[in-house]
Amino acid sequence: MPGLRAWSTVSAQAAEVGAGSVVRFHHLVVRPDDDDPDAIIVGRPDLGEFVELPAVCGEVIRLLGEGRPVAEVEAAVAAEHDVELDVADLVESLSDLALVAEVDGLPVPGPASEPVAGHFPGVTERHVRWVFGRPMKLFWLAVVAAAALTVVARPGLFPRHQDFFWSGYTGLSVLVNTAFFSVVASVHELMHLTAARSLGAPARIGFGTRLHYLVVQTDVTAIWGVPRRRRYRVYLAGMASDLFLIATMTLAVAYLPLPGPVEALLRAFTLTTLLCLPLQAQIYMRTDLYFVLRDLLRCKDLFGDGLRYARYLLARAAATFRRPAAPVTDPTGELAPHERRAVRIYAVALAAGSSITLTVFAFYGAPIVVGGLTAALTALWDGLHGGPVLAAVDAGLLILVEGGIQVLFLATFVRTHRHWFRRSRP
Repeated sequence: MPGLRAWSTVSAQAAEVGAGSVVRFHHLVVRPDDDDPDAIIVGRPDLGEFVELPAVCGEVIRLLGEGRPVAEVEAAVAAEHDVELDVADLVESLSDLALVAEVDGLPVPGPASEPVAGHFPGVTERHVRWVFGRPMKLFWLAVVAAAALTVVARPGLFPRHQDFFWSGYTGLSVLVNTAFFSVVASVHELMHLTAARSLGAPARIGFGTRLHYLVVQTDVTAIWGVPRRRRYRVYLAGMASDLFLIATMTLAVAYLPLPGPVEALLRAFTLTTLLCLPLQAQIYMRTDLYFVLRDLLRCKDLFGDGLRYARYLLARAAATFRRPAAPVTDPTGELAPHERRAVRIYAVALAAGSSITLTVFAFYGAPIVVGGLTAALTALWDGLHGGPVLAAVDAGLLILVEGGIQVLFLATFVRTHRHWFRRSRP
């Protein structure tokens, strides 16, 4: 989810605005800034684009939205707030931000990226608001508490690593557990989407990449139009659903007379779900807890600013070896003091966490994947030439799952990083 933009006074040339111009805006969300009483947040939920503006601009937008001409609005603001504001220039800047639909009845050219409808548009706020009501919260709490007490009384119910290989065939275990993970990830992201929709914000689910991981993610940028204290619902909805699944399956294993294979599958499902939770602590990869941390620290773009500061530190270190040393500007210099401190600390966590994760993958993860696929290809080849058939089928399943994941990762990476692969024109 991109960070919030600060207002720039750079004017667009797309809209010619005069004293008598009448302006029509797109559907906008206008709300007070959570941190600054002298500022407002304005944006288009359908684009996921939001900007921070001086509070007086909210009055300008309201008056223009009533159909008043620019000169009349300028005079009204000057009389009411004792502020000399160039409303025509403001409208041109808002046009550049794709917030203005028409000027004097003429359409204003839209952004390069057209608005994209959220998934499941038929699901509205009134359909899903009950999911986050008090009765459901109490029900969730009762189920999770019951499961926790059950595990305390019967520690053997706590997931073990052996539960992953519920079958004697590794490929079959990997295939089914990958299907389990797909279910968990889908429910997790659907809960983010449902939480956003319960607040009236659109959302979309898609694939993305984080370092070497392929991830399913929900774009909920439109919740910038929602006050901070209500946004936590969206951030934490996925983890809450994971805990509910774990609790439900634990209670089923504990109290239902299940056949052995079904119990083994439920234990594997529980373990798969449990393994998803610690990943959310990897805040340097913009996980759910990253967004919680960002809002708790009251930062508008913690990841983006942290990445820029980490690059600044690297450039400053490199500059010491150059003669003469090239000047390097601190990108956090214009941030508020509390935001500057948070960004600088986060930049260290970002650099350290990413470096450690990629190093571990290079020395362990990648060799394991390559070695596993190589062994599976060998077993498959042997099976096609008179070797054990079941072993070959098992190897084929492993290739199908792991190979498919890697291909999907590469396709997603190329799609989301197209600018890396474009040739620069002379």
